[in-house]
Amino acid sequence: MKAFVSLISLSMLLMCSFQVTAFTEQHKSVPNVLGEIITMPSKALSQDRSIQVYLPASYHDSSKEYPVLYVLDGQWHFINAVAIQKSVKAPGTLPEMIVVGFVNSNPLRRKLFGGEKDKFKRYLTDEVLPFVDAQYRTSKERIIFGWEMSAFFASFAVFDQEQLFDGVILTNGGEISEQEIAQFNQLKNKREHYLYIANSIKDIYTINYSDALSKILTEKADKTLHWNYEKFNDETHQTLPYIAMYQGLKHYYHNFSTLSFSNINEFETLGGMAYLTDYFVKRSKRFGVSPNIPNGTKNHLIWLSWKQDNYEYFDKFMVAFSDVLLTKRYDSIFWQNNFGRFYLKHKNLNAAKHYFDKAIIKFPDSALLHQGLAKVYLAKGEADFARQSFSQAIILAKASNDIKLSEYKADLAKMK
Repeated sequence: MKAFVSLISLSMLLMCSFQVTAFTEQHKSVPNVLGEIITMPSKALSQDRSIQVYLPASYHDSSKEYPVLYVLDGQWHFINAVAIQKSVKAPGTLPEMIVVGFVNSNPLRRKLFGGEKDKFKRYLTDEVLPFVDAQYRTSKERIIFGWEMSAFFASFAVFDQEQLFDGVILTNGGEISEQEIAQFNQLKNKREHYLYIANSIKDIYTINYSDALSKILTEKADKTLHWNYEKFNDETHQTLPYIAMYQGLKHYYHNFSTLSFSNINEFETLGGMAYLTDYFVKRSKRFGVSPNIPNGTKNHLIWLSWKQDNYEYFDKFMVAFSDVLLTKRYDSIFWQNNFGRFYLKHKNLNAAKHYFDKAIIKFPDSALLHQGLAKVYLAKGEADFARQSFSQAIILAKASNDIKLSEYKADLAKMK
């Protein structure tokens, strides 16, 4: 009996071994690498230190320069920064960025961000920043992110006399003195910079610091600082950093993305076409991109006015953005049919006929387009042409087993 059990066990072992071998032969495994870790000696800290570096997908195939996001406590938040880049499909809402994370551990991080913060500042400003700028194609545009203890450390960058950072994101902490603000306000070569502060009333450990920071900025900061303080009261001390990083980047890059609107009233309230033009001119000056209204915004406004059945603005956008109508996006039965039927619905029969005629030349076998043209002829009182187009729609529908065949037959029957 024991021999029989041993034989079964041996058989099962051989089967498992075969399955593992088969798996390794049929599947290929490659490392999933997210950036690189660089370790180098630090004179300021008298120890070897590591930083994490992520390069954008386009980095090696381009010659352009990139802004850099410096993430304090990269051991926790470096992946968050890269995930934001990936999930918003940069450079859409946000530009592509180089991400640099600092690897720290407790209790060392509390020491370096607290009592020995001057040492860490020298390490950051004298060693890491020059290294990154020399090693990679950076635009010298820098943003720094800090959470909790690292937020208190990163506070220096808001009113730094050397203006090393253009943007600062502080979450769950931060502290700035009146003296720091006063000294910065006296600088003659100040440039515009950005600060984003986030916290939650559930973070009983640091909320008073964020509130105090907001108060002193309201009283003392000048117009060169564009700052915002938001509370996310459903979050806690541990859950806020990811949201804060994204919202902070959105605050800094507030005019980077193309524009979209929830309704036509919002478009009007903001200033309409004048607002649109001004937004993209200012965007061009800041980011060095084209001042022209992007196709994405043109598409959005055409779609919005169509969806909201606003003929006045739909017709305005179709005229103002006529160039975008020539792009591949609109070279389809779907869009040409919708344009024709929208104009038909609002009694602009000439425009409706224009779109159906043009589309039928490109898509002659579309029963839907022939039906639309027939309805235009019917509205114009041209019954013979309407019958011909309805009949053509029926012929094409039969040939293609179109599920709308009965509808086309009913249209023709109504005329009889």
